[in-house]
Amino acid sequence: MSTILIHAGRAFTPTTEINEAGILIREGVIEAIGPRAGMSLPAGAQEIRATERTAVPGFIDVHIHGAGGHDVMEGSAEALRAVTRKVSQFGTTSFVATTVTASTDQTLRAVEGIAAYIARQSESEESRAEILGIHFEGPFISKERRGVHPAEWIQPPSAATFDKFLKAAAGNARMITIAPEVLGAAPCIDAAREAGLVVSIGHTDATYEQARAAMARGARSATHVYNAMRPFSHRDPGVIGAVLTSPEINAELIADGVHVEEAAMKLLLLAKGAAHVTLVSDGISATGMPDGKYMLGGFEVTVSGGVCRNAEGILAGSTLTLDRALRNIVALGASLPDAVRMLTLNPATLLGIEFKKGSLRVGADADILLLDESLHLTDVWARGVALN
Repeated sequence: MSTILIHAGRAFTPTTEINEAGILIREGVIEAIGPRAGMSLPAGAQEIRATERTAVPGFIDVHIHGAGGHDVMEGSAEALRAVTRKVSQFGTTSFVATTVTASTDQTLRAVEGIAAYIARQSESEESRAEILGIHFEGPFISKERRGVHPAEWIQPPSAATFDKFLKAAAGNARMITIAPEVLGAAPCIDAAREAGLVVSIGHTDATYEQARAAMARGARSATHVYNAMRPFSHRDPGVIGAVLTSPEINAELIADGVHVEEAAMKLLLLAKGAAHVTLVSDGISATGMPDGKYMLGGFEVTVSGGVCRNAEGILAGSTLTLDRALRNIVALGASLPDAVRMLTLNPATLLGIEFKKGSLRVGADADILLLDESLHLTDVWARGVALN
């Protein structure tokens, strides 16, 4: 693997801005970062002059179902390679493969396939996104707020089923979405926290009190805030009220302009601050593809004008890419450093990998993006390998 010195006009780490930045990459890791004037070019190294570009960390997506015509529930190496290749074209250099509610057997097969892929992905030198682990979105959710998740496969939290999921994941389980009001949720939250998973409240009809009780047990995130949640009102603030007023809770946001209206996004950002919002895609197999019919788990959805809906007309994930989410949130009024943070450091911190991912720092993986003045991608490196 070659040694590369990137000379960028500026770099957002994202907590610090470095003008005329130099980023030295060796063996897929950031060896040095700082002002270019203070760096010498190592013998045999390649220097990339990008003085009109802005360098930022690679994006991390903690909630994505698929891309490039494939769904992670397929569980095959071919499907997962297609997803990782496609999302890397839009700046996502790592992600958490997210399941959708299905039968226990189907979920176990998919999870076993994802775990097998993760075990082998380091063998490839191809530039593509890294799968960091698995996010279980369902089946322990509310039927009342299920969205497009098939009602027939939703089940109460069960220690036996959860244990099967953990074993199939082979150490790669990272997150789980739970509706805290359903019977059995409390012990499942405890078990998930003990197993080291991030517990996210979602697809839920929880009251304010039920949501706060889940947070007290260790829930640390909220899945696609506003969507598939009990509505907020001044006398029944519900789970949304709990999320907005609990600074310790990370809030996922799908910033595609379809799932959440502009005013509601602004309210979330004002209430939570940039340090507690994570932009996600909730992307499905149609991401990066033309309009048409696609699969989400085991059911078909139709994509028209880039918007995904099931046969009943209910939103079914998105085709949002994280580079577009960056531009959307900046257009909403967020500063570029804050927007970058919501796509990099925040998800990395949520997963506990902020020293390896989500930052331009010495010792971190060389997941690096270059942006032009209009915030469009010009270059992508995933673990030091340039995307061709």
